Amino acid sequence: MAKKEITYNEAIIEIEEILHQLEDEQLNIDELSDKVKRASFLIKLCKKKLNKTEGEIQNVLDDIDLE
Repeated sequence: MAKKEITYNEAIIEIEEILHQLEDEQLNIDELSDKVKRASFLIKLCKKKLNKTEGEIQNVLDDIDLE
């Protein structure tokens, strides 16, 4: 079965949860590295999605200018 790609909103929610755990010192040392790696992955995913969306919007605006 194909793995479902996480949405931007799901990623933001998960990042916020990780931040909350870090701020409240809920993570033990064994979990800390994994959570930081996961947050890094999610941030990169969000940046990629934002850049893609920005490019798509720019293409639409460019098409409008050509008409």
